[in-house]
Amino acid sequence: MKTESSITKMQSNNKSELRQDPVSGDWIVISPGRAKRPRAIFAKIPKRKKSPKSVCPFENPQKSGNPEPILTYPGKQKWAIQVLENKYPAFTHSAKCGVASKEGPHSVQPGWGHHDLVITAEHEKNFVHLPEEQANLVFQAFRDRYLMLYNDKCLHYISIFHNWGPAAGASVYHPHYQIISLPVVPPDVGHSLAGSARYWQEHKNCVHCAMIAWEQKEKKRIIYENDGAIALAPFVSRSPFEVRVFPKKHLSFFENTYDHDIASVVSALQAVLKSFEKNLNDVDYNFFIHTAPLRDKEKYSHYHWHIEAYPKVSIRAGFELGTGVDINVVDPNQAAKMLRA
Repeated sequence: MKTESSITKMQSNNKSELRQDPVSGDWIVISPGRAKRPRAIFAKIPKRKKSPKSVCPFENPQKSGNPEPILTYPGKQKWAIQVLENKYPAFTHSAKCGVASKEGPHSVQPGWGHHDLVITAEHEKNFVHLPEEQANLVFQAFRDRYLMLYNDKCLHYISIFHNWGPAAGASVYHPHYQIISLPVVPPDVGHSLAGSARYWQEHKNCVHCAMIAWEQKEKKRIIYENDGAIALAPFVSRSPFEVRVFPKKHLSFFENTYDHDIASVVSALQAVLKSFEKNLNDVDYNFFIHTAPLRDKEKYSHYHWHIEAYPKVSIRAGFELGTGVDINVVDPNQAAKMLRA
């Protein structure tokens, strides 16, 4: 087994190293020698183009043809946040659950579920620039809508995510977030659940808690920390400047998290995204919540919900697509150092 000093020496020589994720079991390559300088990755990012309010479909959602809101905060007349159905949904609701069928060797299931938007009122204030109270209110909206959908027996997983900027898949400039409810557990989440269960069976401990404890001991890849949450660049980072934000308490279910723990996570997430803006040239990014599924909850006490954030700086090319092995050209130690600046 390599010691930390041997790892550091290897990286100082810009040599590549394979690392295995203890949750997924996937291998990734840390290859800092493939990047001239980490900051050079962001040198050519064009300045963000702001869309005028006059053509924005979310400036006045209902006048632009969007559905009536499902939830509004603090109230409908002078709203700061709306939760509403997506006008162009990937999944649509049905009173009856979809029935799986076969098409030749393939399994098929109707795309029944829900696809919602969470829209904040201010056109110029993305999540980074929301006041603390309003940023917490966004997550309250996530949780409230999650709990509204909780008893729908057709659903198995609720995905909550944010795309910021066109490179991250956002087709509208105005800040908004998405909640997609699915009749299946997505494969990436399934792999994470299986790996977490496997580690629990072998070590009688949460794999994410073990990683957090190790990072706190190492003190090299922590980007931000408060009483209730921690943000870090994972030792096994799939892509440059990947960050994960964890509640420090072992909490399996996002929807059961108390307000003060969510406030700690929100504070850490805002700090990370502010660093993306300041230190990574206002790069586009995605963040999403990984939480335990809706059904068979007794099976998932080993899991630890968290947020993953990814700046859009790299493209999966032939090697990555052909092998499933990602190449990260920025050492997570260096990524964390830059993001702490």
